[in-house]
Amino acid sequence: MTILDRIIIDKIKEVELRKKAFPRAYWEQSPLFEREGFSLSQRLQDSPSGIIAEHKRRSPSRNNINSSLSVHQVAQGYEKAGVCGMSVLTDQKYFGGSLEDLTAARAVCQLPLLRKEFIIDPYQLFEAKAHGADVILLIAAVMDREQIKQLSGTAQSLGLEVLLEVHTQGELQKALMPTLNMLGVNNRNLKTFEVSLDTSKALAEHIPDDFVKVSESGISSTTAIKSLQSYGYRGFLIGENFMKTESPGLSAEDFINALTQ
Repeated sequence: MTILDRIIIDKIKEVELRKKAFPRAYWEQSPLFEREGFSLSQRLQDSPSGIIAEHKRRSPSRNNINSSLSVHQVAQGYEKAGVCGMSVLTDQKYFGGSLEDLTAARAVCQLPLLRKEFIIDPYQLFEAKAHGADVILLIAAVMDREQIKQLSGTAQSLGLEVLLEVHTQGELQKALMPTLNMLGVNNRNLKTFEVSLDTSKALAEHIPDDFVKVSESGISSTTAIKSLQSYGYRGFLIGENFMKTESPGLSAEDFINALTQ
């Protein structure tokens, strides 16, 4: 059994428990539920850098990345740095995150916020909306085409943009549909956790221009981004490279300045 398999098994149990504790109607009463979202896809298209910076305390491949900084500090630093959006990990067991992290970020910044989560149920979209998210992540590796269609359609009806993540051409082909805003290629194989930017380069030509192309994971240099930009990528999700430093915001600012000079 892979790490991804274990995460999904645990996530199914977690969501069922949360449904009992907090029915969907509970989240629909949130003050944030009717908020008009910010468009990450538009900001990526308008930006020379395309940086989506992440808040991540830990991961299955790295036990501790940075647990000392508050989400408020990180969100404010990223906004000052000029990133296009912020990705917030909300899985607790494997990544040390929470939905409260999402709300904390929403309280102090005007960035588009991506709920970075293993989404397997429409219920999680209502949670995301109620906690201030603008974008949700769907992972093609853990669902079939019908599930992707249902979840992306529900997200769009709630005013949430959709970033669909793929790892292979097969995942890409089953996932292409008009209810997606962005197509992300994860350079980290979620089954082996090996990383290669060649994954983004190989899949670039198969992604229609209707979708904003996003490259995720393993990006740590401006050279890598400039190379990926030549393949049509407009968004670049960077997590550990900023979070492992004492000041993720300043690290992001220096990185963006170097990239856009």
